Amino acid sequence: MSSPPMQVAHYSAENIRVLEGLEAVRKRPGMYIGSTSADGLHHLVYEIVDNSVDEAMAGFCDRIVVTLHRDGHVSVLDNGRGIPVGEHRTEKKSALEVVMTTLHAGGKFDDKAFSFSGGLHGVGASVVNALATECLVEVYRDGHIHRQSYRCGDAQGPVEVVGETQQRGTFTKFKPDRTIFAEDALISFEVLSRRFRELAFLNKGLRIELIDAGHEQQAEFYYEGGLVSFCEFLSKGRVSLHTQPLHIDRQENNNGSRDLKAVVECALNWTDGYKENIFSYVNNIATGEGGTHLTGFKGAVTRVINNLAENSPQLKGFSEQITGDDIREGLVAIVSVRIKDPEFQGQTKTKLGNPEVRSWVETIVQSELNTYFEENPEVLKKILHKVIDAARARVAARKARELTRRKGAMDFAGLPGKMADCQEKDPALCELFLVEGDSAGGSAKQARNRKYQAVLPLRGKILNVEKARFDQMLSSTEIKLLIKAIGTGIGKEEFDIAKIRYHKIILMTDADVDGSHIRTLILTFFYRNMVEIIERGYLYIAQPPLYKYQKGKTQRYLKDDHELSDFLGDAGLEGLKVVDAEDQSLDRVTLKTAFNSQERYENLLRIAGRRREAAVVEYLVNSEHCTVEAVASEKKANALGKELEQNFDAVQAKAHYDEENGRYQLSLRTRVGDIPQHFTIDASFFNSPAVVEMKRLAGKMAATMRAPLSCVGNNADGEVLKKVGSVRELREFILQRGRKGAHIQRYKGLGEMNPDQLEETTMVADKRTLLRVNIESAIEADRIFSILMGSDVGPRREFISENALNVRNLDI
Repeated sequence: MSSPPMQVAHYSAENIRVLEGLEAVRKRPGMYIGSTSADGLHHLVYEIVDNSVDEAMAGFCDRIVVTLHRDGHVSVLDNGRGIPVGEHRTEKKSALEVVMTTLHAGGKFDDKAFSFSGGLHGVGASVVNALATECLVEVYRDGHIHRQSYRCGDAQGPVEVVGETQQRGTFTKFKPDRTIFAEDALISFEVLSRRFRELAFLNKGLRIELIDAGHEQQAEFYYEGGLVSFCEFLSKGRVSLHTQPLHIDRQENNNGSRDLKAVVECALNWTDGYKENIFSYVNNIATGEGGTHLTGFKGAVTRVINNLAENSPQLKGFSEQITGDDIREGLVAIVSVRIKDPEFQGQTKTKLGNPEVRSWVETIVQSELNTYFEENPEVLKKILHKVIDAARARVAARKARELTRRKGAMDFAGLPGKMADCQEKDPALCELFLVEGDSAGGSAKQARNRKYQAVLPLRGKILNVEKARFDQMLSSTEIKLLIKAIGTGIGKEEFDIAKIRYHKIILMTDADVDGSHIRTLILTFFYRNMVEIIERGYLYIAQPPLYKYQKGKTQRYLKDDHELSDFLGDAGLEGLKVVDAEDQSLDRVTLKTAFNSQERYENLLRIAGRRREAAVVEYLVNSEHCTVEAVASEKKANALGKELEQNFDAVQAKAHYDEENGRYQLSLRTRVGDIPQHFTIDASFFNSPAVVEMKRLAGKMAATMRAPLSCVGNNADGEVLKKVGSVRELREFILQRGRKGAHIQRYKGLGEMNPDQLEETTMVADKRTLLRVNIESAIEADRIFSILMGSDVGPRREFISENALNVRNLDI
């Protein structure tokens, strides 16, 4: 018998430590908020907002304002009842202090104050308080303003009355403790927006305002239609089979008492899509793994449609059994239940376990669906036609799979030289590069490490699976090869993640518009058919460079135009200092910020001037007339027209009244080279996001960079090398200086790279940059794929218009 290991430390009862109060939260924050990354920071915000939403569910709150302050504080204001401030019976201190400083203290352990609640453990507010260096709570209640402040969870004094007010509600302001959270963890406006939009949809009539003071952003979420609006939002990009979503809303009382026992609300919309999209919630908590409420919902839909289909003449000549998947093809639905004592399976609250909820939801949905289809036979006819088409496609897909297996059409033996596999057999060590085109595929095959890197060239743009049924998808040669290479199989019956052959699947496409399109098509395929590969973190996007900079012995690969500008800016500023009109030397941070603003300004000018003469647009942006007032009347519009004619020889202007929109506008005729142009300037032009943003950037640059600017040699002589009158001229001079003596190569595609260049920049593990594909929000991901890849053009046009200002690399 071997001897026990040597004791390296004393271990006795003295080593057993009891963490008191909120000390445990600060010691082990991950237990309470999941992590100390950005996810944990967002969780803090959600905890406070969810308390306000619980007030809304109870019927006492209809407005929540969330503000991200410039100094790092976050504040949440609601108009609910306000946290009680009276003395707690057993704790002998204010109930507010008990809630904010004591774990497992709250008003949701019984159903007297809240009929329904998402927060059941009473730790939310106290955990936020514990993980904040500063926290302030004001309660507006009973005509008074009650205030208490805290540091790292400890109250800094008793609750004080600091004023009088007629409003009611709670205001919480806190600053996350940066000694606990990761340095690079930031609160994201977009992430919060997604969650607040969801909450506003789920709570009809609730208005949530989000303000980011630091980045001058704000958004408001308010949906009078509730789940119906939510369903319409999710259906964008698809064509609906009925005019508006079917809405089910049933409340059940407990033995006739006034307290609600449960509420079930659903919205259903059958579309022309090929995927089902059903999202479920319990007390506003997303249940990604479903549960008894979702099982009951699906069972009811399947039973009702099956029963109606059996008695329908549309089924004549079709001998196959209709399945639930056939019935739910193209269905967009939200299932939301509110119950008093939800039982979630696991700590993540992603699956509801209450067994009684299944039969309850099933009964209600079945009853409501039968009534709806009795009253809307035309809708039923369309849905049954869709269901039968889905069933026929499923049968055809099964036969196609059997045929391809018999013929060996998905075997590599029939496609020599197309796929270059690796020697390693352990999937955890293997990488598969999906490469755009045979030319780039050839370079990648030479550049790869044969031991663990495989290469599959894909010819052209693969099928858009968003617009294709399963059987059509299986007829695509490129997709069949892709399925075989990955090894998991495809379809609900066959897909098995355990059979995957590579734990890194890397999309490697050109850094241009076509490359982006091909990448999007492949991402659509994975998201719609192999989403578990994304969820497990196996899918990546390579970042091949667009430029190669070479000067003397210096060689650098640069990812895109922005990175090239950044690098040339640094090179151009070497041995140079810039002095403003007041003889103040400008540091590099100020200069680079100004250059980035100018680059953004130029992109916006291309957007705003795409259908107008850019010089005229820029003149208007930088003039004192850049307001709606400039065309508020015929006289003002004519005066602006004369000013433009005086400053631009080729411009002819005429003001007239736009009957359709009820306002004046200025029609301009000009020539750009030999090409005549006609465009209008009206109120919508001055209010357009591009023009507003350009004006803001121009003002910001003028305030920080006081012209004229002098570029002075950074030597003893201090010779003035250049004088410029604007940031644009300065940036152009600096970039020109950075280019001097350098050779800059732009790669049009991966095929232009030599194998050694491709290996060095994109394939060698310790030198390359890979982006892992994640799904931060299933709802948002589904919506974006439907809009961008679906058959409905209108939502796609709207999306492009709304996001035009987010363009960084514009290829026109």
